[in-house]
Amino acid sequence: MLGQRISEMRALLGWNQVELARKLGVAKQTVSNWENENIQPSIEMLLRLSKIFGVSTDYLLGQDDVPRINMEGLPDVVVAHLTLLIEDYRRR
Repeated sequence: MLGQRISEMRALLGWNQVELARKLGVAKQTVSNWENENIQPSIEMLLRLSKIFGVSTDYLLGQDDVPRINMEGLPDVVVAHLTLLIEDYRRR
């Protein structure tokens, strides 16, 4: 599940494995191995993945099926705007 979620989140952001690897300071092969479930990221790297994707570790681990967007540190006006966008998409 973790490998699939990493792959899905990476693709949603429009990044290839090389780009994600560069952002995390790991080799492209490491990202490939995570996505193919050959190895698991360390706890530290899991936390970094969660932060870079803006979702909870529970979501990445498959314990939660709803991705939660981390808006921590964003100005209130941006949070309000994003909330309105989300509500607009829900009504469609």
